[in-house]
Amino acid sequence: MAKTRSFSIYLLKEGYSAANALREDHALNEGVDALRLPDGASLFVFDGEPRPPWWRSYFGIQIDLTQASKGALVFLPVGDRCFAVCFGHIAHNLLDASYEYDFGIRVTLNSLDPRKLKSTDTLDPGAAKRRRTQLPIESELTVFDFDRDSTILRSLTGKVRDEYKDLFRHATGSSSLRISSDVAADGLVELCEKLLGLYQSEEYKAAFPEIQNIVPVRDPAQIEALNARLLGAFRARDPELNITVPEIINYSDNVYVGFSGAGGSLVYDDVYIGRYYEYLDQHQIDLAHIGIDDLRRHTLLLTDEEGDARERYSLFKSLVFDTILEGAQGETFHLSEGDWYRIDDGYIARLVAYLDPLCMDSDLPPYDHLNEGDYNAVVAAGDVAIVCLDKGNIGPEGQTAVEPCDLLAIRGGFAVFYHIKVSTLSAQLSHLFNQGVNAIELIRLDPQAVDRLDASFERALPSKTPPPS
Repeated sequence: MAKTRSFSIYLLKEGYSAANALREDHALNEGVDALRLPDGASLFVFDGEPRPPWWRSYFGIQIDLTQASKGALVFLPVGDRCFAVCFGHIAHNLLDASYEYDFGIRVTLNSLDPRKLKSTDTLDPGAAKRRRTQLPIESELTVFDFDRDSTILRSLTGKVRDEYKDLFRHATGSSSLRISSDVAADGLVELCEKLLGLYQSEEYKAAFPEIQNIVPVRDPAQIEALNARLLGAFRARDPELNITVPEIINYSDNVYVGFSGAGGSLVYDDVYIGRYYEYLDQHQIDLAHIGIDDLRRHTLLLTDEEGDARERYSLFKSLVFDTILEGAQGETFHLSEGDWYRIDDGYIARLVAYLDPLCMDSDLPPYDHLNEGDYNAVVAAGDVAIVCLDKGNIGPEGQTAVEPCDLLAIRGGFAVFYHIKVSTLSAQLSHLFNQGVNAIELIRLDPQAVDRLDASFERALPSKTPPPS
């Protein structure tokens, strides 16, 4: 019985091949002899130098210990397309723009038995929130609590249908397709031909209807216009533009951040676009001269505490942004992980119909301040009926602080609680809503919380002339 081996397979976009799909700074060796390489294939090998692990010197270990990273990348022409087959941690040498981002997920959707799923990775684009759900038994997608209305399915793992078991039995699909197969080297071309057919099929729509209310933008002219909108927001330092790490990361490790592309970087302890602006300002980079290619070339680095890079991501791929286009029928577009998505009109209409009746115009002045704290202080100072309770606490002593609100107004004999957030990202809005609900519930259920609220209100009153009645 042939031995089963693991393969990680990417489909390159049209026009990409071994000649132009690699980063300029890749450290791969070409021209290595290989006796069973398929006809027309190109082989690149990474042969890392052995080096001692950091913990050898840390503990003063007195034996010779070394470790080395190895990998290979095979470019495999199939018809008028080209596949990249990766072995080891080598795929980061591919250009972000060189491969089809949805190849693995589409092949997986078309080949898996919808009743035998094992794991999902999902992305909420608005919050850039990632979640991995794994079940101990094979199940249908609905069991994974997958929200078709607002979630992008990033990765899916499960058993394939009977008709594809001669190709592979299990598959995990994201940008790449990860499979285990007993295929020999001379059968790789035939395997990739069948994978290409699965990628081009729309059979998955029967097994997974309405899998996405969010679809990728493919029109080059529309992408160019969206990128122009992005650059405008970037150069204006638009607060609606955000940055995030475009992968699930392990926060139990110490995570530090740096940047590259314009020179050396300080090491920061948070992922925030303001840090990138600081980095560019430090190197006297004029934002007006930054283009999309620069954002693709610049990188967000995840480092250790000493600044040594562990992972690197294109800055462009790390940006999160929402916008609309004139002439696009009011459609909303979202940038996530370097790709633009159009939000389904029906989905937006359902959101509007549900949310609009719950909203009303605010009677607070417009925001034009340094930060939320500055806004709260200025608004309270300018209105005798409003006090600032920002950073106050009505929570029980010794427990987690509960802020009553940012601003409290007395209007017509009623107390009006204002919670302020300068953002429309869903993650921050969810935090805002939870903050308001928690404060009101505590006030309703705990008489001592009311006493603490009264005390906070009284402390804020001396700045008021006359005090609110």
